[in-house]
Amino acid sequence: MRLEEDLLRGPNESRADIGRGLLNMPQPLRVVCVGGGTGMPVVLRGLRPHTLAKPGEPLLQLTAIVTMADDGGSSGRLRRELDLLPPGDVRNCLVALAGPRNRSIKDLFQFRFQRGVGLEGHTVGNLVIGALSQLRGDFLDAVRVAGNLLGARGRVLPSTLRRVQLVADLDDGRRIVGEQAITQAGRRIERLVLDPPSPPPAPGVLTAIELADVVVLGPGSLYSSILPNLLVGGVAEALARSRALKVLVLNLMTQPGETDGYGAADHVQALHEHVGPLLSCVLAHAGEHAPAQVARYAKEGAHPVTVDGNRLEALGVHLVQADIAARSARVRHDARKLAAWILRLAQLKRAIAARRSPDERE
Repeated sequence: MRLEEDLLRGPNESRADIGRGLLNMPQPLRVVCVGGGTGMPVVLRGLRPHTLAKPGEPLLQLTAIVTMADDGGSSGRLRRELDLLPPGDVRNCLVALAGPRNRSIKDLFQFRFQRGVGLEGHTVGNLVIGALSQLRGDFLDAVRVAGNLLGARGRVLPSTLRRVQLVADLDDGRRIVGEQAITQAGRRIERLVLDPPSPPPAPGVLTAIELADVVVLGPGSLYSSILPNLLVGGVAEALARSRALKVLVLNLMTQPGETDGYGAADHVQALHEHVGPLLSCVLAHAGEHAPAQVARYAKEGAHPVTVDGNRLEALGVHLVQADIAARSARVRHDARKLAAWILRLAQLKRAIAARRSPDERE
């Protein structure tokens, strides 16, 4: 389908305007976000305020599917020392889905110990999820209980309950094991797999994708946050079958050690090579970043992600460009702008589907 330009000129709607659009939909909009790291919580924070019109009337049903390949920091230590699934990305998503009235518990979950033998570097939320996992003998149930404690508006699902590691073949012929080691190798990634390969998805993951109206991939690390979820058994196939609008939120900057020199089409090409053509469109930032910001990031080896619309169209993916960056000292996505565009695209998808004949919908 072609995206009608008149409906994509830019959402200037207030939160109330967007809410009215959701109210006019015949049923709640089901949005599934796939990723991890620090990028996906930005999308969840933006979408969370739209989950309720008033008590008992959901407008938006949110599900986050989170990578279980993290092996660094507090999560990595809990994996190695207690044989737990990594809780860090799950924790960040649960906190993003918690409302402002839960500020104290959110701050507690995000508190990181700065000293203490065995405690230094751990966050309270990681320890809580780890403790719940051992108490209940079920990581999925531990995540559910932690979400209830935080008052999270939406579900967070680990992509798999199997203990997995990332394995990357690099352009210099080396094979590197482990997310942290891969990102520190500083070489182009030729191929990424999970060990064990195609682990079974966690309960609820495939159903969430099958029922979704919109699936949002990213923003976040292509190889360490997005792809690990798609390499879980059945996930890519479910996405390929899905009639949902599948949107890749493009990173604003390249990531040293992962996507050096990548433009928008390179991100899409990497997804195609690993899991096949799944995307409907790419949502990319349309403006330029401040020269001082660009210069500062360049010193760290990061550069603005370039966008080539013709290459994207050749890959069968539509390009939507909009101002989705935050006005801040660091280059970051703006949660409210992202949410506005995701919801606008969702409403457009439903409007197009409603105009089609029954035969065209099949």
